[in-house]
Amino acid sequence: MWSIIILIIFCVIAYFITDELIPKLKHLFINAGLYGIDLCKVSQEKIPEALGVVSGCIFLVTIFLFIPIAFGNDLMDRGSFPHNEFAELLAALLSICCMLLLGFADDVLNLKWRYKLLLPTVASLPLLVVYYVNFNSTTFVVPLPLRQFFGVSVNIGFLYYIYMGMLAVFCTNAINILAGINGLEVGQSLVIALSIIVFNLFELKGDQFKAHYFSLHIMIPYLSTTLALFKHNWFPSRVFVGDTFCYVSGMTFAVVGILSHFSKTVLLFFLPQIINFLYSVPQLFHIIPCPRHRLPKYSAETNLLQASRTVIAKKDQKYLSKKIVEVLSFFRLLDKFEDDTSIVMNNMTLINLFLIKFGPMSEVRLTVMLLIFQVLCTCVAFIIRYPLASYFYDV
Repeated sequence: MWSIIILIIFCVIAYFITDELIPKLKHLFINAGLYGIDLCKVSQEKIPEALGVVSGCIFLVTIFLFIPIAFGNDLMDRGSFPHNEFAELLAALLSICCMLLLGFADDVLNLKWRYKLLLPTVASLPLLVVYYVNFNSTTFVVPLPLRQFFGVSVNIGFLYYIYMGMLAVFCTNAINILAGINGLEVGQSLVIALSIIVFNLFELKGDQFKAHYFSLHIMIPYLSTTLALFKHNWFPSRVFVGDTFCYVSGMTFAVVGILSHFSKTVLLFFLPQIINFLYSVPQLFHIIPCPRHRLPKYSAETNLLQASRTVIAKKDQKYLSKKIVEVLSFFRLLDKFEDDTSIVMNNMTLINLFLIKFGPMSEVRLTVMLLIFQVLCTCVAFIIRYPLASYFYDV
C-alpha cells in the first residue's frame, strides 16, 4: 500500500506542475492559431484552445515515472516480474497516448464526425489485443430472473470485443457532445473519475483486488491533473480544453473499465451522457436539422443563456422527423412553435433541455446545475450497483 502513498505524492506534484504550466503556455497556443472566442460572453478576447493536451501529457508522464516504483515493489514481493500486469499497463498507456495524439490532431485539423468515430476504435485495438491475450473472457452472468431460460452465464464470443470497442467510442464522444459552457467537460469528467475511485476503494477488499488497484494507479494521476485544468477552465474560463481532453478522458475511463472488468459499472457513471446522447440522436443522425454549434444562445442584454433553436421546413419534413417531434412534444421534452411554413424548436441537448425546463440562467449557474445532476446520477448508479444488484445477481 506504500506505493499508493508515493503515487499520491507524485500526483500532488503533478497538480502543481500542471497548474503552473497552463498559464505559461497559453500564448504559445494563441500564436499558433489555436484559440477561440467564448460565444457565451460579450468579450471578444482570444482564449487558447486544446489545453487538455497539457494536462494529458503530465498525466501520462506521472504514470511513466511511477512504473519503476509500482513494478519494482511487485518484483520484491513476488520474486518474479508480473509480465501480464505490465503488458496491461503498457497497452492502457498506448491507447491513451494514441487518443492524446489523435485528439490534438482533431483540434488542429477540425476533423469530420465520421473520423471522430473511427479514431477511438483504432486507438482501442492495443487494449483489445492485450485483453485477448491475458483474459479472453467473453461471458457475462445472466440476471437471476432469466437464468431459467439462458442458464447462469452466456458466452457471446467476438461480440464482446465489439462491445468493448463501442464502449471506447462512446466514452470518448459522450463527453464531447455534452459540452460548450465553461467548466462542464472537465467538471463532469472529475465527477466520473471520483466515482470510479470511490468504487475502486469499495472493492479493494474483494476478489478483484489487483484489478481495482490497477485502476487506482491510473485514475489518481488523472484526477490530479484534471483538477489543475478545472481551475483554469472554470467560469470565467481562461482556457478551452478542446477535443484532446475529451478523447483522453473517455479513453482513460474505457481503459480502466475494460482491463479492471467493471465496464458495466463505468457505463452507470455515464448516465447523464447516455441521456444526452439518446436525446441528441435525432440531430446527430440528421433526422432533424443539426446546426454546427448547438450551444445555448447568449443574451447580452440580460447576461443570461437561453436554449438555442433549429428550424424545420415543413415542406422538407420527413415522416420519421414528424413523429419524433410529436412524441417529444407530448412528453414536454421540446419547446417549439410553428407557422404555416416551418417549425422552430430547441436544439436537442441536455444543456438546452435544462434551459427550457428551468428558464434562462447564467452560465455559471447552468454549469453548477448540470454538475449537481451528474452527482445525483452517480448516487443512482451506486444504488443500482449495490442494493439493487442483489436482486438480480448472487452478490
